[in-house]
Amino acid sequence: MPYKSEKLKLSDTQKRNRKLSDMQRIEIAEKYKLGGCSQRDLAREYNVSRRTIQFILDPKKLEENLKRREERGGSMQYYDKDKHTKAIREHRQYKQDLYLKGELNG
Repeated sequence: MPYKSEKLKLSDTQKRNRKLSDMQRIEIAEKYKLGGCSQRDLAREYNVSRRTIQFILDPKKLEENLKRREERGGSMQYYDKDKHTKAIREHRQYKQDLYLKGELNG
C-alpha cells in the first residue's frame, strides 16, 4: 500500500537533489561578476563542482551539455535497476518521514 506522502510535492528546500538555492545562484553570479573569485574558489565555497558553477554562469553551456548527453543516450547510459529501486524506496521513506513530522503539507 502506497504512502499518503507519495502524491505530495516537495518544496525546493526539501528536494535533496538540488545543490544550490536560487539565492545562492544569484550570489555566485554577482561574486563572479565583481571579480576576485575564480570558478574554482566559488565551487569550494559552495561545496559543488566547478562544472556546476560554470553552468550557473553560462546557461548556454548547460543546454549544449544536455543536448550532447541526449545524443549519447541520455541519463539511462549507466542505469542499474537494483540501485534505482533502492533509491526510490529511500526517497519514498524520506517523504513519508517529512509527512509524519508535519513538514510536508498536502
